[in-house]
Amino acid sequence: MMYPVLQVALGGAMGATARHGVNVGAARLFGPGLPVATLAVNVAGSFLIGVLAVVLAGRGAAWSPLLMTGLLGGFTTFSAFSLDALALWQRGQHAGAAGYVAASVGLSLAAVAAGMAVGRPA
Repeated sequence: MMYPVLQVALGGAMGATARHGVNVGAARLFGPGLPVATLAVNVAGSFLIGVLAVVLAGRGAAWSPLLMTGLLGGFTTFSAFSLDALALWQRGQHAGAAGYVAASVGLSLAAVAAGMAVGRPA
């Protein structure tokens, strides 16, 4: 098995690469106006961390550094969310900023709950 620090590094590289792909794809599909990519990765990452929290609990802890800390840590970025929200606010798009914050937090919380429900054995 790989050292945890190497797992985090490898997972982080994979997650950051995946995030870049989402950024490029979202910019092509939706343009640069709204931070759709950040919203998408935060919701998807929240769902996946919910699934992994259940699936890895007690039996897959060795995979946690690679998947949870590395992959999902590199994929989702709260700092980008904060910057995007502030940029909307500073451009005078106050309703857009408030809606973006509410959607990001609400959908991400719902995605974690959904992920945990999916990850639980039937």
